[in-house]
Amino acid sequence: MKKDLDIREQTTERLEQAMGTLGTAATASMEERLPWFRAMSAEYRSWVGLVAQAGIAGFVEWFKHEEKIRPAIAGEVFGTAPRELMRAVRLQQTVEIVRVVIDVVEAQVNELAAPGGETQLREAILRYTREVAFGAAQVYARAAETRGAWDARLEALIVDALLRGEVDESLHSWAAALGWASTSVAVMAGNTPEDEPEAIIDDIRIASRRARVDVLAGVQGSRLIVIVGGVEDDPLAAAKPFTSKFGPGAVVIGPRVDDLYAATMSARAALAGLRAVAGWPDAPRPVLASDLLAERALDGDPDARAYLVEEVYEPLRAAGAPLLDTLTTYLEQGSSLEATARLLFVHPNTVRYRLRRVTELTGYVPADGRAAFTLRIALVLGRFEGRSNGL
Repeated sequence: MKKDLDIREQTTERLEQAMGTLGTAATASMEERLPWFRAMSAEYRSWVGLVAQAGIAGFVEWFKHEEKIRPAIAGEVFGTAPRELMRAVRLQQTVEIVRVVIDVVEAQVNELAAPGGETQLREAILRYTREVAFGAAQVYARAAETRGAWDARLEALIVDALLRGEVDESLHSWAAALGWASTSVAVMAGNTPEDEPEAIIDDIRIASRRARVDVLAGVQGSRLIVIVGGVEDDPLAAAKPFTSKFGPGAVVIGPRVDDLYAATMSARAALAGLRAVAGWPDAPRPVLASDLLAERALDGDPDARAYLVEEVYEPLRAAGAPLLDTLTTYLEQGSSLEATARLLFVHPNTVRYRLRRVTELTGYVPADGRAAFTLRIALVLGRFEGRSNGL
């Protein structure tokens, strides 16, 4: 036993004398073997070198105390470099650094170990390597957990700011910090499923990666809000990967807007549609907020009311009384061409022509049940507006 202790003490002395040389050799070996290390800035390479030297110093101290103390890997080894290094060096690269350092030490075991202590030193290196590997995994796991919690809070702030209409330059900065790079946006609103909020958001993130689109999501009590980026011409197609992530009930999609600044408008429409969708029990899932304009207007949504007046009623009124009268009569006569023609003393083809003009001006087909309902609401709101203006 005393002989083993003497050998350990002699090996420790040799290790202490060789620490500087080993650190320099480890850095040189990393330069030679690790292309990503060579590509780093001089500052970052110096930080990595500090980590390697700290690892060697930590091993010598651990070996000196007969391996009775548990090495404080996070503090002694990884605590020597700034926090920025963890973002620049991935966990896999950290493992490569450890491997290079250990190879350098192992290559010199015969010179470093006292006579008869070679096996003792090799076994100690293996045990210490295991500790470093576990320590590195814990450091990166804690960092990932902290970053994940911060990202979740930031994401919740962005969603809340958009819903409240508090949009400024800081919003884009926050979104950029989360990797947001999209320019076209649509907002989805629906009920929250029964899962924990963290699990819900995680599922949505997984779906976004599969769909290769940007997503910001937030759980607000009973509501789940999903902001989808990279929406092209069809918001329904963009919403498809996320519809199943909502709880039971309707899922409403706001209109596509050009960027995150305008997402408040899309969110406002989606939420108004979610409130009003009860008026259309057979609404598809998902449903566009624009398909719920009539229900939203009846529910008091000022945006829907303004749209129906300005984009539906006003073009019809501007086209002349015959067109407006024809549509009104057609709707009141249960969509009957013949009855409309008789009441207006015109040929049915004239009615058909005027109804086609209605579709061209408004986008709504009077013969369609849902479109007819929306047109009827638009006519009523337009007349109310005319009454208010003394027309």
